Amino acid sequence: MAGKFELKKSKNDKYFFSLLAGNGQIILTSEMYESKASAVNGIESVKKNSPDDARYDRLTGKNDAPYFVLKAGNHQVIGNSQMYASDSSRDNGIASCKTNGPTAKVDDQT
Repeated sequence: MAGKFELKKSKNDKYFFSLLAGNGQIILTSEMYESKASAVNGIESVKKNSPDDARYDRLTGKNDAPYFVLKAGNHQVIGNSQMYASDSSRDNGIASCKTNGPTAKVDDQT
């Protein structure tokens, strides 16, 4: 099964999206957007930027758990990953984002 973007509306009437791998695991989650159009632009930014390794920041959380953020060309964060158990798991998440991001279809659940 191919990866997909899930576009949703939150309880506080803001919009966000998640990029899911083919197995249904969430790879990347966006910030909250005021408008649906802004969230759709965020998805387009993931599609454009996800293949480029230079757009990923490999980070470590407060609990020493590795994670990553995907940034646009203007250095704004497009999305954050989950916390991973190891650097190699995080790197697999980045690889999945690179594979699924450019071609994932949008499942609009708003």
